[in-house]
Amino acid sequence: MSCVPVAADGDEACANCGKQGSDTIKLKSCTACRLVKYCGVDCQRAHRKQHKKACKQRAAELKDQKLYSQGHERPEGDFCPICTLPIPTRYPDDDADALAMTQRRVAKKDPDEAKAVEFYKKAAMQGSVDARHNLGCIETEKGNHDRALRHFLISAKMGHKNSLEAIKKRFTAELATKEQYAQALKGYQEALEEMKSHDRDEAKRLRDEQGL
Repeated sequence: MSCVPVAADGDEACANCGKQGSDTIKLKSCTACRLVKYCGVDCQRAHRKQHKKACKQRAAELKDQKLYSQGHERPEGDFCPICTLPIPTRYPDDDADALAMTQRRVAKKDPDEAKAVEFYKKAAMQGSVDARHNLGCIETEKGNHDRALRHFLISAKMGHKNSLEAIKKRFTAELATKEQYAQALKGYQEALEEMKSHDRDEAKRLRDEQGL
């Protein structure tokens, strides 16, 4: 049976038994993927084995959409947006140091690595530029260069110098296009100008408050 909702006379139906939704039969979407609906828990369980692969793939796509579409602006004051959470120490900026640290953690089967990634994702989606850069480093070490580049592009456009350098290295190694590097450089320069403007405005406000 298909993992796409069954349609009958234009109405949605249970993905397992095909029963149409009605005033008495309330269909509920799979909370992980939203691809299918079920008339009850029994049908959801019966369809689980068949639906599992498509569900997992779509759920991952939805998480990625959220991860890469949010957090493109720095939070006010440029502080960690989830500073009350125990975020691990900042990831090393140097690629060699970052790789060495990850290899040590893997060798020790360090559970904090997975926890760190989750905290970095939460912080990145709320505008933490360092967390976004760190995610790029982690994806690089996993060999996921496309995912790493997407993170670095976002953080470079937010004014993160090391992210811009990371994209420059990838451009030199033919892992990023000329257009991507140019886009990152332009965004980086614009972010710097915006931050300088903010600093000037803040300095003027303080001078005015003090009557200087």
